[in-house]
Amino acid sequence: MSHIISLRQQFKTNKMIQLTFASLQVRDLEASKAFYTNKLGFEIGDTNSQACIFKYKQGQASFAIRTPLEPLEGKKLGIGVALWFAVNENVDELKEKLIRNGITTAGPIIETPFGRAFHVEDLDGYKLTFLNTISK
Repeated sequence: MSHIISLRQQFKTNKMIQLTFASLQVRDLEASKAFYTNKLGFEIGDTNSQACIFKYKQGQASFAIRTPLEPLEGKKLGIGVALWFAVNENVDELKEKLIRNGITTAGPIIETPFGRAFHVEDLDGYKLTFLNTISK
């Protein structure tokens, strides 16, 4: 029990300061790589046989798709997961551009407390939100 208390005390003094990376497990790495590059316009930052790291518009947003860490048969992916990307372009125009690129899963433009946004669902059901932030 004293070990648990010690861990709690350590977490109180060592605060998490930033999420530095995220990766999504996908069923078909090559199909997902094509979806993110050809349809959404993400740029490949690095790739290997198990993962592909993306960046968006040469900005700071990066994340990866990767081969499964465990068997995915019979499991639903993407449920409850959303990645939000702040963009410096008009979301109405971006949404139209993505639809012209073949995106069929774009949701409506919504007003959020953070700015105007819309969601796109990827091949595995993960939600990607493109957000034009409100300038203050």
